[in-house]
Amino acid sequence: MSNLALWSRPAWDTDRWLRDFFGPAAATDWYKPTTSGFNPAAEIVKDGDDAVVRVELPGVDVEKDVNVEVDRGRLVIHGERRDEHAEEKEGRTLREVRYGAFHRSFQLPAHVTGDAITASYDAGVLTVRVAGAYAGSQAKRIEITK
Repeated sequence: MSNLALWSRPAWDTDRWLRDFFGPAAATDWYKPTTSGFNPAAEIVKDGDDAVVRVELPGVDVEKDVNVEVDRGRLVIHGERRDEHAEEKEGRTLREVRYGAFHRSFQLPAHVTGDAITASYDAGVLTVRVAGAYAGSQAKRIEITK
């Protein structure tokens, strides 16, 4: 698959693009119940040969409540958004902010190791850079001899 094909899909079909590039979820992820309903928004963009994963985590203490790991060839981001105001239950409350545990997982290309991954957090966005994720992903034409 050429890099051009990755970007020729309509912008609204990002879920399909993510599945095509990072692969389907691991079978163990299929059976995990989603108990909290909190699923942070994520995007993956190409920056040269690197893949940059951005996850929206406003109001989350990333030092205490977020883990970024490489596990069996997968980039795993998991943690919890805690409800610090849960005890203040005077009167009626309208809640549109979701709290609870979250888990995001992305298949890494086979040549990527944990040493190639860095993470930073700024203004409510966790940014994970996967160095060299696209390196060597260009198709190479093989000459046919007679």
